[in-house]
Amino acid sequence: MNPFGVRRTHWLGWLVASCFGTVFPTPASALGPADVFIVVNRNVPASREVAEHYCRQRGVPLEQIIALDLPTGEDISRADYERRLAAPLRAALFFQRDRAKVLLVVYGVPLRVGPPPNTPEEEAELARIRPELGRLRTVLRELQDLIAALESEAPEDPPGNLARTLQERRREREALEGRLRQLENHHHHLSHADSRACVDSELSLLWWGTYSLRLWQHNLDYFQVPEQLRAKAPQRLMVSRLDGPTPELAKRLVDDAIAAEKTGLKGKVYVDARGIRFDPRKDTGFGYGGYDESLREMARLLERDAKLPVVLDDQPALFAPDSCPDCALYCGWYSLARYVDCCRFVRGAVAYHIASAEAVSLRNPQATYWCKNLLEKGACATLGPVAEPYTIGFPKPAEFFGLLVTGRYTLVECYHRTVLLSSWMTVLVGDPLYNPFAREPRLRPEQVKPSPAGGRFLVVPSGG
Repeated sequence: MNPFGVRRTHWLGWLVASCFGTVFPTPASALGPADVFIVVNRNVPASREVAEHYCRQRGVPLEQIIALDLPTGEDISRADYERRLAAPLRAALFFQRDRAKVLLVVYGVPLRVGPPPNTPEEEAELARIRPELGRLRTVLRELQDLIAALESEAPEDPPGNLARTLQERRREREALEGRLRQLENHHHHLSHADSRACVDSELSLLWWGTYSLRLWQHNLDYFQVPEQLRAKAPQRLMVSRLDGPTPELAKRLVDDAIAAEKTGLKGKVYVDARGIRFDPRKDTGFGYGGYDESLREMARLLERDAKLPVVLDDQPALFAPDSCPDCALYCGWYSLARYVDCCRFVRGAVAYHIASAEAVSLRNPQATYWCKNLLEKGACATLGPVAEPYTIGFPKPAEFFGLLVTGRYTLVECYHRTVLLSSWMTVLVGDPLYNPFAREPRLRPEQVKPSPAGGRFLVVPSGG
């Protein structure tokens, strides 16, 4: 997983501030059933079953179910997203847009939206540069083979022609690699490789009109964004999903949430850091060190201030299988697409694993991704990326779990107040109204600070 995800030029539109005070949105009335509208796929009968189950359990009016004609797989093209999902959803919500604060996407609705089609000009340019890419890659392979041969022979002739030739070939390789990088970046841009997104993340900007699909949009509901900026922007929606390998599992997520709310979530907190030191001189807070430090800050915050039982592993190895009993909260990293069955979850547990591909599929029964397996093993809510998110695509653990244990915010609010990006890769799976600490709050919101301490924080988007 790339720790930053973009070249430096993409950061220049932000005002980067250090030691920025914690900013919380003005408190609003608590979310309730009237605020939730449910998106179902009319071509998947079980999709409506999940939606109606949610309505019965949470008291959401049945008329707030919106059934759309959608593909039945986990992927949807950009054209179908606009024509079959976004446009009819806007029409259905047009007279209720002030009421609709939360979209709940359920089993059967596609998970990932593809990039926009290339223009004829882009196709022509791609056709022009592909042969050159192939030629440069071939030349580079041949040059690397030559350098390898010279490296094996040059030590026998240190002052001679072989050593001088090796230096020249290495300089040629460096120049060739630079040309190849430039052309590959151009190809990457033309092919819209960073224009895919999670359907749910895209839906959060349903009322935004036209915006750039390259990379991401900055989430203006992030808790550090000043209220005056948030108020000037178009309306955003909070989005979560009830999904999984089976519709029965999707229904269980809400049943478990309601059951846990009745007593309050009890159990242990497991935090799996990696021992990566955070150096604020070299890491803005969005690299590996920044996220590892946020895991350690999560552990300190929940143990010291929230008085929860916390187990922190700050070694490179992951928690071993069956080593985390009575687990209520879990966060860790980094086992890419290789689930480790370490936790025994209590009912209502919330868990996520920071890695690049952990929500590529929620329904494939053979998948080894963390999100699908966490849900199958008993977690009530999780989050993860549908494609490469870069580290910045994840909420900081100390921020997300810190807000969750305040009991002030529902699951969907905690997510949308701590995820940095919209129109991007991450999906939240779980009952949006779930509030596991409402009965017994463990922190005040102002105790949750920007994480990691000493990092720099992106607080003011430049627009576009």
